[in-house]
Amino acid sequence: MTTVIAAQGSVTKAHFGTTPDGKNVDIYTLKAEGIEARIMTYGARVVSIETPDRNGKMADVVLGYHGLDGYLDDAKGSNTYFGAIVGRYGNRIAHGQFRIGGKTYQVPKNDHGINALHGGTVGFDKLVWQGKEIPGGVEMTLVSPDGDQGFPGTLTAHVRYTVHHDALRIDYSVSSDKPTVVNLTNHSYFNLAGDQGTILDEELMIPADQFTPVDSGLIPTGMLAPVEGTPFDFRKPTVIGARINDDNAQLKIAGGYDFNWVLRGKTGEMKTAARVYDPTSGRVLTVTTTEPGVQFYTGNFLNGSKYGKDQQGYPKNGALCLETQHFPDSPNHANFPSTELMPGITRHSTTTFTFSTRAK
Repeated sequence: MTTVIAAQGSVTKAHFGTTPDGKNVDIYTLKAEGIEARIMTYGARVVSIETPDRNGKMADVVLGYHGLDGYLDDAKGSNTYFGAIVGRYGNRIAHGQFRIGGKTYQVPKNDHGINALHGGTVGFDKLVWQGKEIPGGVEMTLVSPDGDQGFPGTLTAHVRYTVHHDALRIDYSVSSDKPTVVNLTNHSYFNLAGDQGTILDEELMIPADQFTPVDSGLIPTGMLAPVEGTPFDFRKPTVIGARINDDNAQLKIAGGYDFNWVLRGKTGEMKTAARVYDPTSGRVLTVTTTEPGVQFYTGNFLNGSKYGKDQQGYPKNGALCLETQHFPDSPNHANFPSTELMPGITRHSTTTFTFSTRAK
């Protein structure tokens, strides 16, 4: 089934596989001028994004697998979360605990048995969403029941992927019938060279004056620390590998970059979160968002053993993530933007990934 949308491109739906418990998984191909994105219903994942380099040659710029089996096997192992919508709570919650209205809630401690990560043992990345074709894209819907992974309230999530010209846009909408916490994000791994080598030679700009330092478990301390004079200052375009091995306690904790930056501007207002430039291909990725933060992660846990689309392992630093989000562990830090969601309120957020090229 194919529907042509003149303003935004075409949408094609196809069967992608079946989960071990018999659920059908579909994949949607979204095409517009300058971009082709494939989104599947398992984990509402970005499976591929093809864009041209400075010479017009198309290449896939995100990591992943050719078939569903690769994603299913990945989920049983170290779990890279390639391309997934992670939730209910993207990123970490200290000790898997938080309080709402004086009541303590416990979610699975699936991050080295210490903290909760990306929603728990069976997060949104491991569930089959319901897909529906919309103009220029697909809407993914998931209803998470009250008590799912320990989170209170029945949560309804809608995630819309659309393409227009050279951009992939993600619109999130969430609502709950009880007070809860929620922090959805997309966990795509980008390599603008087209899945070749590492991202250490790519240049990054993050317009943020502060970041959130972490303890030994990668949980924010609660401070908003200035980036001035540190390896976390990306206010001007900087080669990612230039300082990644600096003698810095925070970098050593994370084994590279895996931190949240505090974006300028108000939550809810669209702002630039990051810009990445690959000098080899000439590709430029510009990320904009209404979220207050962005987690920049340099694929520190990739180790070459995960076989991707070309049946070769992705090396450490083989890609980068730019996860637009509220801050990690926000439920336990009153000074962070709140992730609480109250009944009767629908929270919306938007992130765009826009691709362009630059001459040498």
